[in-house]
Amino acid sequence: MALSFPSDFLWGVATAGHQNEGDNVTSDTWFLENVTPTVFQARSGKATNGWELWESDLDLVAGMGLNAYRFSVEWARIEPVEGEFADAALDHYEAVVDGCIARGLAPIVTFNHFTSPHWFAKRGAWLDESAPELFARFCGVVLDRFGDRIRLAVTFNEPDLPEMLTWAGLPDFIADLERQTLEAAARDAGVEKYRAGNVMLREDFGGMRAGMTAAHLAAKKAIKARCPGLPVGLSLAMCDDVAAPGGEEIRDRKRAEVYDYWLRLAADDDFVGVQNYERLHYGPEGLLPPAPDAVVNGMGTAVDPASLRGAVEYAHQVSGVPVLVSEHGVSTPDDEIRAGFIEPSLEGLSAAIAAGVPVLGYCHWTLMDNFEWIFGFGPQLGLHSVDPETFARTAKPSAGVYAELVRGIRSATA
Repeated sequence: MALSFPSDFLWGVATAGHQNEGDNVTSDTWFLENVTPTVFQARSGKATNGWELWESDLDLVAGMGLNAYRFSVEWARIEPVEGEFADAALDHYEAVVDGCIARGLAPIVTFNHFTSPHWFAKRGAWLDESAPELFARFCGVVLDRFGDRIRLAVTFNEPDLPEMLTWAGLPDFIADLERQTLEAAARDAGVEKYRAGNVMLREDFGGMRAGMTAAHLAAKKAIKARCPGLPVGLSLAMCDDVAAPGGEEIRDRKRAEVYDYWLRLAADDDFVGVQNYERLHYGPEGLLPPAPDAVVNGMGTAVDPASLRGAVEYAHQVSGVPVLVSEHGVSTPDDEIRAGFIEPSLEGLSAAIAAGVPVLGYCHWTLMDNFEWIFGFGPQLGLHSVDPETFARTAKPSAGVYAELVRGIRSATA
């Protein structure tokens, strides 16, 4: 099948600050990693040392023939103390933006990729009534510095993930350990409630959703006040949920509980980001197991390239706005699986575009193996491996496959 994409399509990779930069010591996640007990299997430490190696990392992206780079600005670095903004951190991120442009890469900037400042978590994070105003102020400071050079602005990364994880069949001890982690953090921080965006209690879901909703709207207003033409959206975790005969009610209930609220909110945005890793099949009794001969990913579900098209089409169906594939990949130590997964996935995306879905771009997750939150450094989703001692990056075969596909597509549309 010929791959056909618009000539202005954004081809990129996605990364995130805390997962790559290292030493994010004024953040809530760093604090949670270092309490006892903690749900985190490892501490992020230097992560992949991306804070120091950002220039050579941008060279890797440009060297693959891509034209976009998605990364996050760390609120905890920019405002390490409430009300005090760090010029050195703003200088750093401005240099990254300018480094992207110098290499022909469109900067796609995420303003909250799960992590927030430690002081913000001590206030209760998104449960605090001042959270929207505080987040919008931070976004405004960033926009004042380099908003004129950003291509796309993503306010929140996967605000629907807590609801999605309730469908993931995680063992009860994880929820218990999350609660113990937050209780330990509150004790150590000397506050009644310590709350964070990526370790969340079920009784807080409603309040956190309301806080993030108000923060998204406030941030969008702050961004548009400074850069009216800058497209703004948010990115959602989205499986491609498929109903086997009799499974329609369960599939639709999951969609309603996890995605639909945010997709309807995105109807007033410029785009919606889709972050897709799985296609899940539901029967009348619930989730169906993978076929006996299926190739499975690190989550134990079948690797299915058709999942991307399904998720993108559903996102556009409900939101009515253009889609950015802000993350897509596969968790596996077997790079042959990753390398073979990219082209058929892009075929499905091309078919969705041909069927009328406006898609702005595709960002593969991720440039390199990194710190995968509570799972530590175990999961491997990168196009490059990283030496844990020297931080040397080594391209995997999948990086070459993706680069070759993009070069072919871009040359055909030039």
